[in-house]
Amino acid sequence: MKLKHVDPNRRPGLFSRVYAALANTRLGRFMSVHVVWKVDPYLMRLTRGRLGMGLVMPTALLETRGAKSGEVRRNAVIYFHDGDRATIVASKLGLPSHPAWFHNLQAHPDVTFGGIPMRATVVTGEAERDRLWTLADRIFAPYAAYRREAAKANRTIPIVQLAPRAPGPDAQ
Repeated sequence: MKLKHVDPNRRPGLFSRVYAALANTRLGRFMSVHVVWKVDPYLMRLTRGRLGMGLVMPTALLETRGAKSGEVRRNAVIYFHDGDRATIVASKLGLPSHPAWFHNLQAHPDVTFGGIPMRATVVTGEAERDRLWTLADRIFAPYAAYRREAAKANRTIPIVQLAPRAPGPDAQ
């Protein structure tokens, strides 16, 4: 399986920018929490990643293992490429807590993303985070608002890079 390459230096189209703006409204946030986050993993799995509720947003299915249970967990996340790595942001709309998938990948960094076995690494260097935020904001402008919301709750939004790995015996 091949993950669609998402170039953060390419300006998103008008429809993508409008969709992102609507996603950052009160209604858009409500729909994200109560509909999109629940339906998208099933829809993306059913269509093998070809269709999700993000429509024009570059999304793929992230499969992690539960930190305690070890059970497979699936979440659709927005991504972009930075060289050969896929980059994802654990924004959770800037809410006070990190998304559960972030906690899971910290416990079990070998994940599957878009059907590809990958290894997750949390970006910690401030200069690198700043560089990646510039790219992330080009893909999904509401990230800037999410950072402001998270800062009010004393939360720093993690950035995660995923590098391809060879499938092992315990691959998902």
